[in-house]
Amino acid sequence: MTLYSELSDAIERDAGEQVLSWARAALNRVVTEPAAVTAVLHPLGFLCLPVHRDGAEGVCVHLWEPGRGVAPPTTSPTHCHSWDLVSWVLVGKLRNQTIRVADAATPTHRVFEVLSDTDGDTIEATARYVRAHVTATSTHRAGESYRLPAGVFHETVIPGGQDLVATVALGRSATDVVDLSLGGLRTTSHRVRRHPCTRAETVDAAVAVLAAIADGRVPG
Repeated sequence: MTLYSELSDAIERDAGEQVLSWARAALNRVVTEPAAVTAVLHPLGFLCLPVHRDGAEGVCVHLWEPGRGVAPPTTSPTHCHSWDLVSWVLVGKLRNQTIRVADAATPTHRVFEVLSDTDGDTIEATARYVRAHVTATSTHRAGESYRLPAGVFHETVIPGGQDLVATVALGRSATDVVDLSLGGLRTTSHRVRRHPCTRAETVDAAVAVLAAIADGRVPG
């Protein structure tokens, strides 16, 4: 059984302590093993610790924290993945908004295809113009999870007043699905570079999540 399968199964069985135990061990390895992981500042506004990758499967720890220097996206926070997402909240709370996107004569957004490589993302403008509106919103706190199939537009919203929010994010690539993002009507194709963190920044992020787990920061 792969790590992805083990964690996905634990989340499905609501075995939160197993997921939490794995997260502690993985973050401690980030701190103690210099070559273990390099954190990346993600264009969607969070810091990503890419802990595990095996073919089509990946496991990351995502961190949102005020003042960590993540730039706002060049399109919008509304996007859809080319992979199925399983997300388990380690610390804090977040909202997941599912968004319906439809072609329209009076559009509000342009659709962009996101082509990723090791250095960053090419944000390629398509000929599709759409209107978008939120169809469902769900709130998830520490110890809770949610799943999102590939190809579904959504947006992760971090409510204000929180010091830190962190999740374990499991991804498995799907076939015949591409990464998409919604941007402005006049936005054109462009390139976004993903910024790798220094060793000190990577360790600091892992330590921050470990400290928050130890504090048991679960909002009401």
